[in-house]
Amino acid sequence: MPLSQVSSRWASFAPYFHSLLRIVSGFMFTLAGTSKLFAYPVGMPPDNGVAVVGTQIWFGGVLEAVGGLLIMIGLFTRPVAFLLAGEMAVAYFQFHFPKSPWPTVNGGVAAVLYCYIFFWLSAAGAGPWSVDAMRGRRRA
Repeated sequence: MPLSQVSSRWASFAPYFHSLLRIVSGFMFTLAGTSKLFAYPVGMPPDNGVAVVGTQIWFGGVLEAVGGLLIMIGLFTRPVAFLLAGEMAVAYFQFHFPKSPWPTVNGGVAAVLYCYIFFWLSAAGAGPWSVDAMRGRRRA
């Protein structure tokens, strides 16, 4: 098979990789929230505890758990992703950036990546394997 055909065939999987990126990102983000809210699968440092209800960290955990689940299943992806991109931008500049401008130094790599993945999803949508896509097909 010529390289151009291999390349073309590989590119045809892009919409499905789009959905996989959304699903995996949503799952990982949900885990960040459940760690803050329920100490699952592990609690927050230093004592594996949970966030105090009503604090900024607790609200972040709610956004991460609920928003991550919505991203994972692909429901209301664009507005939820936009909201979560904003949350990650705030998290980066409030908690990481004051330590150093470099994400590898300040521990903010995940916050930056989530911010841009969610920002991209807010424009690109959920992809074919999503509740949003199923809802769109029913209306058409």
